[in-house]
Amino acid sequence: MALESRGRAGGQGPSQRGELPGRRQREDGFQALAQRRLGREGHVRRPHPPRCGSRRRGQPTPVGREGDSHELGRRVVRLRVQDQVAEGAEEGAIRRRWEDVGSKLDERGRRLFAAAEVRTAGRGGLAAVAEITGLARSTIGRGLKDLDAPALADGRVRREGGGRHEVADDDPTLVADLQRLAEPITMGDPERPLKWVSKSPAKLAEALSQSGHDVSRNTVAKLLDERLEYSRQVNRKTHEGASHPDRDAQFEHINAKVIAAQAAGQPVISVDTKKKELIGNYKNGGSDYRPKGEPCRVRVHDFEDEKLGKVVPYGVYDVGANAGWVSVVLEARLRHDITSDTAQFAVHSIRTWRERMGRQRYPDMRELTITADCGGSNGARVRLWKVELQKLADETGLTLHVHHYPPGTSKWNKIEHRMFCHITQNWRGRPLESRIAVVELIGSTTTKTGLTVQCALDQRTYLKGIRISKAEMKRLAIEGDAFHPEWNYTIKPRRQNDP
Repeated sequence: MALESRGRAGGQGPSQRGELPGRRQREDGFQALAQRRLGREGHVRRPHPPRCGSRRRGQPTPVGREGDSHELGRRVVRLRVQDQVAEGAEEGAIRRRWEDVGSKLDERGRRLFAAAEVRTAGRGGLAAVAEITGLARSTIGRGLKDLDAPALADGRVRREGGGRHEVADDDPTLVADLQRLAEPITMGDPERPLKWVSKSPAKLAEALSQSGHDVSRNTVAKLLDERLEYSRQVNRKTHEGASHPDRDAQFEHINAKVIAAQAAGQPVISVDTKKKELIGNYKNGGSDYRPKGEPCRVRVHDFEDEKLGKVVPYGVYDVGANAGWVSVVLEARLRHDITSDTAQFAVHSIRTWRERMGRQRYPDMRELTITADCGGSNGARVRLWKVELQKLADETGLTLHVHHYPPGTSKWNKIEHRMFCHITQNWRGRPLESRIAVVELIGSTTTKTGLTVQCALDQRTYLKGIRISKAEMKRLAIEGDAFHPEWNYTIKPRRQNDP
């Protein structure tokens, strides 16, 4: 009793001391238990030695002594202290197990965990576990029933039929109406509710609501994914247009010629013009690392600056050496004498590659194999291209073997996916503010496979509208191959006395 009086004198009630519920009832039980041990109704059970008399052995005798009441108090205090220690340790253990394991389980797991703790704790465990876990007593009660029930199949958390039913199950026409709106032929069909409209989940949900369906945008997105197996997709370039019947045969012909040239130790180059690039503070595709909240701010509209103009890179890629050369020419509106991409510019880029890179790498160069697209400044039908190649052959004494890819197959040109793509990746997310920046970014392009690129700005003037007559074409030392001479031809150097 002294322990209880000290605790109350300190201003701590049963709830403030963190006692488990039902403590008062247990204390009353301790009092009754102690009294039964000491005696009933003020009597103490004491064994007596056998003797003759009217009282039987073990019959209670009146207390009447002060030591008997003290003994009762001491036993009550000991039982109370033992119960406090046991309950505190048990409560702490339950709390630790809940924090370590129970709180990380799903709905059913938490319910079963709490129910198992209640059964283990015994009397008063329901209130204690409910306080520790924060679960309602009714929830723990369902968990006690689940402990005795068989396990749910397929890892279910709720019993069969539990939870809210899906909207598509309650609305049998919802999926069919959604498919009618979302199918690919919707765009532009005058008989469809959504015509000329992008099919976002919000717009589809609005159209379904107007048809009498109670559905949200999130439900529409879920139905598109799970029921209809739809996903947002970008356009894919697969239609190449008309295909020449000898398309594959031309690829095999080019491959054979390239292998033969490389086996003879002669260079093979792939040439093409890269996309024109605006000069100035314009947006450039891609992204790069920068401090958070500090993007590179560029112009809103991509209108060409009349003073800065555009640059046009023309590339020459050495297939065997995995190295390339890029000549950059300027095209500006205020300078009409400079063109962006002509056959003269293309051939001069090849000439520059030979002077700066080719001669050092191939000192015994006698022939040069060129693979190019079928269109553009180096097209198979461009007369100026062949005239300029003849001039190059006459100047250098090289025999030029030219092979054009079939129409519509420019992406198969080696320079496209061996050099140009890496240049684009190298300057991603960076505005090309000057011609020098373009040259430096191209020249610093490298790859793990060892690609090296050199670049320079071409200051020459290339006039447009140069016409080549048939008479000039007849003077060319050009010879077509037996297989598609319009795509495959050889230009040999002319003798000095030839015009």
